[in-house]
Amino acid sequence: MNKIESVNEFVIRFANINGTGSASANGMLAKSFFKLGLPIGPKNIFPSNIQGLPTWYEVRVSESGYTGRRGNSDITIAMNPQTFKQDVAALREGGYLVYDSTRLLRESDKRQDVNYIGIPISEMARDNFSHAKSRDMLKNIIYVGSVAALLDIDLDIFHQLIKDQFATKPKLHESNFLALKLGYEHAKEHYLCPCGIKVAKRDLVGSNIILNGNEALGLGAVYAGATVAGWYPLTPSTSVIEAFNKYCHKFREEENGDQQYAIIQAEDEISAAGMVLGAAWNGSRSFSATSGPGISLMSEFIGYAYYTEIPMVLFNIQRCGPSTGMPTRTQQSDLLLCTYASHGDSKHILLFPSSVKECFEFSVLAFDLADRYQTPVIVMSDLELGMNDYVSEPLEWDDSYQHDRGKVLDQNALETTNEKFYRYLDVDNDGVTYRTYPGVHPSGAYFTRGSGHDKFGRYTEDGALYQENMERISKKFQTAVEKSLPKPKLNIRDANNKVGIVTIGTTYEPLREATEILSKRGMIVNEMLLLSFPFGPEVWEFCQKHDKVIVIDQNRDAQLKTLLVNDLQLDPNLLESICSYDGNPVMASFLVDSLAAKIEGAKI
Repeated sequence: MNKIESVNEFVIRFANINGTGSASANGMLAKSFFKLGLPIGPKNIFPSNIQGLPTWYEVRVSESGYTGRRGNSDITIAMNPQTFKQDVAALREGGYLVYDSTRLLRESDKRQDVNYIGIPISEMARDNFSHAKSRDMLKNIIYVGSVAALLDIDLDIFHQLIKDQFATKPKLHESNFLALKLGYEHAKEHYLCPCGIKVAKRDLVGSNIILNGNEALGLGAVYAGATVAGWYPLTPSTSVIEAFNKYCHKFREEENGDQQYAIIQAEDEISAAGMVLGAAWNGSRSFSATSGPGISLMSEFIGYAYYTEIPMVLFNIQRCGPSTGMPTRTQQSDLLLCTYASHGDSKHILLFPSSVKECFEFSVLAFDLADRYQTPVIVMSDLELGMNDYVSEPLEWDDSYQHDRGKVLDQNALETTNEKFYRYLDVDNDGVTYRTYPGVHPSGAYFTRGSGHDKFGRYTEDGALYQENMERISKKFQTAVEKSLPKPKLNIRDANNKVGIVTIGTTYEPLREATEILSKRGMIVNEMLLLSFPFGPEVWEFCQKHDKVIVIDQNRDAQLKTLLVNDLQLDPNLLESICSYDGNPVMASFLVDSLAAKIEGAKI
C-alpha cells in the first residue's frame, strides 16, 4: 500500500463531537508545530449548538508558508462515529487514519488505499482513570500522545504546553502527563514511528506570534483609546468584546479598582447602537461588535449617525446568512448591507483586514477615521479571520502616536474665534465640518437632529437646502479617499498581462498560493487586494489596464463585483465573478480550477 511521505508539509484533521473537550487538546498539537518553528494554519469548523453535533479542527503545516485551507487531509484522527465514513473519504490516497480501536472497525468502513492506525483510546482511559468526566477529556490527550509518536515529536514540548494550559490547576498535570504517555508508548510499540509523515524542527517563524482576528480587534480598540462598548452577544463577534474586556481589565483599571471604561450588554443590537452613539456624541470613543443580523437591526441608527455626523465604529464579523443562516460558518456576504446601511441615501467607510496584524491596525484606524470624518466606519472581518488562530508578525505600536479626534472646537477655540459656530458649515471646503462636545461652551451648542437640516443646523424642509447638505456630506467621502483610506495592495507579475484578479480579506491567502501554482503552469495573472471602501483611483486604473478582471467573492450574488461597478462606474462586461459561499474557508485548489477555467476557457 502507498504511504504519504513528507516532512513538514501536511494537513492533519481532527473529527470530534462538540462538547467533548477536544478543542484544547487539538490546539495543543497545533501549538507544538509552531514551537518547532513551523508555519501553521489552524481552522476550526464547529456547529452552532452547544453539544452533540460534529466538529472538525484542521491544521495545515507548511514550511513553504502556505497556510490557507488546502482540502483533504493526510492524517485524520477519527473520534466521531457519526462522521467516520465522511472522514475516511476525505483522506488523500496513502493517508493515515488514527481511530479508537476499542471497538472493531467494520470492513465496509475501510478504504484499501488508506493506512489504519488503531489505538485503544477508550480502553486505556477506562483502565487508567476513575472519574467518568475526566476519562472523556483525557481521551483527547491520549490521541495527542499517539500523534506525537507517529510524527516524531518529543514529549517534552507537550509537558510544557500542559503546564502552561493548566497553570492555575496543577493537580491536572499528572493525569494529563499520564494520558500523553499512554498514547505515545502504544503508538511506539505497535506502529512504525515516525510514519511516512514527519515533523522536523525548523526556524521559520522567528518572533511571530499566534493570535486570532477578534483578539486583535479588541486589543486595537484599547490602543485606539476606546472607553465604551455597547453590545449584544452574537456569534461570531462576541470574543471581540471579551478581548476588549480582558485588556481593559489589564490596562484601564486603577489601583483602587476604579474602571476607566464601560462595557454595557444591551437588550438588543438596536439599543447597543444607541449606546455607542450616545457615548460618541459626548466625546468618548465607542464601538460595538456584531455580525450580519446585528447590522440589520442597527441600520436605522447607522443612518442616524451618517446624517447627524456622529462618529461610530462597528466591527462586523461576517457569517453565513440570510436570517439566522449558519452562525458558525464564514462568508463575506454583508458588503452591500454595510455599504449602504440605512434607508435613504447613505454610504459608509469600510475597512477590509486580511490578516491578524491588519485587524489590530485597522481597529485603531477605524476610530481615527470615524472621528476625522464624523461618520460610521465598519471593519469587515469574517468568522474565518475572527475565530481562527493565525501565525502573525508581532503587533507594533508607536508610543509617539497621537489619536486623531478630527475637527473638534474646544473652549479656547470657541472663545477666541471671530466666526460664529455652525455645526454643518463647510468652512474648509472639504466636506468635513467642525463639531463640539456638549457642555464645553454656550456658543458651541447645537441641536442634533435626524430630521431635515441645513448647513447651519436649523430644521428645514426646503428641498434645495436639504440637497445642499446631502451633497456636502457626500463630498467628505471623496476627501477620505484622497487623504486617509488605505490604498490597495498590488502584485503586478507582468505589466503587460491582460488578466487581473481582485479580492478582499481572507480570500487573499489561498489566492496567493493558487496564483503561484498557476504561474508555474504558465498562467500569469496580476492581483489586487482591496483594503477599503470607497474605492480610490488606483482601483479604477488597475481594472482599466486589464482586458479581463476576475473578482473573487465569498457570497452568492457577487457583491464585491457590484460594488466595483457601482462605485467606479466600470463596464460590467469587464468583470467576471468567482463565488465561494458554502460557509467553508476558500481553498487554493478551488481557486486554481476556477481561475484556470476563466483564463484558458478550460478546467485543468
